[in-house]
Amino acid sequence: MSKICSICNKQITTGNNVSHSKRRTRRTWLPNLGTAKITENGQTKTITACTRCLKTLSKIKRGKK
Repeated sequence: MSKICSICNKQITTGNNVSHSKRRTRRTWLPNLGTAKITENGQTKTITACTRCLKTLSKIKRGKK
């Protein structure tokens, strides 16, 4: 599974861990991704999306019923 959201393009962020003595070491933050099946033009596709986008998709889906 790729580390990029299919909808909003959220991806890995890098930065520093900073200790109490102000030493800096590199670190990464990973997006919280999940998979979902969506229907687009009559075809079912599996996408990788962040949880915020999945929440928005479920709200849109509930509104269409």
